[in-house]
Amino acid sequence: MILTRENYFSPEMQMKYMGSSQYKSFMQCEAMTMAEILGEYEREKTVSLMVGSYVDAHFEKSLDIFKAKNPEIYTQKGELRSEYKHAETIISRLERDEMFQKYMSGEKQVIKTGEIEGVPFKIRIDSYHPGKVIVDLKIMRDFEGVWKDGLMLTFVEAWGYDIQGAIYQAIEGNNLPFYIAAGTKEKPEPDLALISIPQDRLDFCLNELKKKIHRFADIKAGKIEPVRCERCDYCKRTKVLKEIIPYDQL
Repeated sequence: MILTRENYFSPEMQMKYMGSSQYKSFMQCEAMTMAEILGEYEREKTVSLMVGSYVDAHFEKSLDIFKAKNPEIYTQKGELRSEYKHAETIISRLERDEMFQKYMSGEKQVIKTGEIEGVPFKIRIDSYHPGKVIVDLKIMRDFEGVWKDGLMLTFVEAWGYDIQGAIYQAIEGNNLPFYIAAGTKEKPEPDLALISIPQDRLDFCLNELKKKIHRFADIKAGKIEPVRCERCDYCKRTKVLKEIIPYDQL
């Protein structure tokens, strides 16, 4: 079966290939990720994620399809709900900027496959400028730092976009710069930025990935059992009490 936009996230292709989202999901919770791959669990579609997907679909030239598949974005009167009207504001702001448009004017949704440490990977590039740069579109709440595991991180590090860049660069194969074309959901005025990730950071992320990827591949192959994080929604839903714990272990 050939990998296409239509089957990119199908169970068959999710099992066959690792991707940046899947890898980051394994890093979060191995048990949840395998449940998703096997179709036993589906994450909730939040309005925040849907707004980002709305903007993504516009730049992918697939907004009509997105609207048809997600009728919940409309009111009973057939009007866009307020969150998606603001998504139109975000789109308008991004399209007014000449530099932003330049970097988003590459080949759209380019799919490539390859291997990292012998593990098959797939990528889908938002805006591809062959021989020049890889650009990924991100729509964020804002550009502020994010507290994670007791540390203040940039949103790039907190959401693993540096890891994504390392994977895209490795699979594309020409060591092209990786840029993020970012917009925010802030009201009344969205912000925007073009962000580069230094090569030494991409190299570090790729080296860290190489240390972990064989374990995740073995989990997918059924060779080892996935570990539960006991913090995500999936683990909470499937949790079975087996002991009484002291309060100071909470």
